Amino acid sequence: MTENLTLQQAQKLVLASQGIFNPRKNVPAIEQTLLTIEKLGYIQIDTISTVQRAHHHVLWSRNPKYQNAQIDKLVAERKIFEYWSHAASYLPMKDYRFSLFRKNALLKGEEKHWFKKDLQLMDLVLNRIKNEGPLMAKDFGSEKQTKAWGSKPAKQALENLFMQGELMITSRKNFHKVYDLTENVLPNDIYIRLPSKKEYHRFLINNYLKANGIGQASEISYLLKNTKTHIAAELKEMHSSGELTKVTVNGIDYFALPKSLALLDKPLNCKQLKILSPFDNLLIQRKRMLNLFDFDYQIECYLPETKRKYGYFSLPILWNGSFAARMDCKADRKTSILNIHHLALEEGLGDRDAFALALCKELEAFKEFNNCMEIRLHKTSPSDVKPLIKKTLLT
Repeated sequence: MTENLTLQQAQKLVLASQGIFNPRKNVPAIEQTLLTIEKLGYIQIDTISTVQRAHHHVLWSRNPKYQNAQIDKLVAERKIFEYWSHAASYLPMKDYRFSLFRKNALLKGEEKHWFKKDLQLMDLVLNRIKNEGPLMAKDFGSEKQTKAWGSKPAKQALENLFMQGELMITSRKNFHKVYDLTENVLPNDIYIRLPSKKEYHRFLINNYLKANGIGQASEISYLLKNTKTHIAAELKEMHSSGELTKVTVNGIDYFALPKSLALLDKPLNCKQLKILSPFDNLLIQRKRMLNLFDFDYQIECYLPETKRKYGYFSLPILWNGSFAARMDCKADRKTSILNIHHLALEEGLGDRDAFALALCKELEAFKEFNNCMEIRLHKTSPSDVKPLIKKTLLT
């Protein structure tokens, strides 16, 4: 049996599952950060620092009390760890054993990594860390050392050892990874039994649906090699057994956890405006956002400047449960100015005065999050909204 959801119900279910609204007010800030990572399943790590990096931004969007140092603290406390999701990510340590499925496949050569394995160099790298303790890639790069220790080959060796599970990242220094032996990083009580193929694919399904409300096989297997066929089979079996509910939204079939549908009966304070990262878990899959929110989004930093419509790093703006605008901005660390190069409203945006008020309120918090003292608005689309935003910023 299939349950029909309206588009508005589906949007509410997705937003409620993502935890963007209604944070737990009585929970300590760092605990809220950990709960957010555990709920979402991963936080993507990104190097772009036009504004605060994506992993900080995603957490701040859901936890107003978030501080950047909390991630380092949670890594040090062995409550989260770095590994690969669909991209480089922070993952909950409680889910560690499910990373073993991919690590084991890479170790056995059943799955290929993008770096070719130099087994001799990998042994040398591993032995140095065993003898010297945690090291960074740059610790292997010196003109006085042998050619084998050139930074690029050593970095590849480190990454191969990391991906196949022999090394973990114990910390970062100025965003550079510090590698150590896995046994030195894992908590003593961590469960490390390798999951079966069935366990692994069911974990992917449950994790995705818990964080996203509804999903399809293609979405759950997004950028996860060799998983789609297995996930599709498990979805069918889990639906037959009653573990999952099938729902239809605008003629498109999805699956959901039955208990998640109860979120539709709970209030969701989605009137608050949210400035999101381009790598936010909510919208990382662009086709899904188009189907469910009619939001055709593309990050344009990878496009030539002449082909950009909205700007280098336009941030999606969520308001009243819909995507209301995009804001291309940059935090100038030298001048402490948050420059809004282009604010583009979506077509059909309703009450501009209410939007301007909500945006400017959130911009004050966003300015502080980016360690800025001033906001400068340069361009808006349409252009006649610029005076309204500037006026509201000053009141």
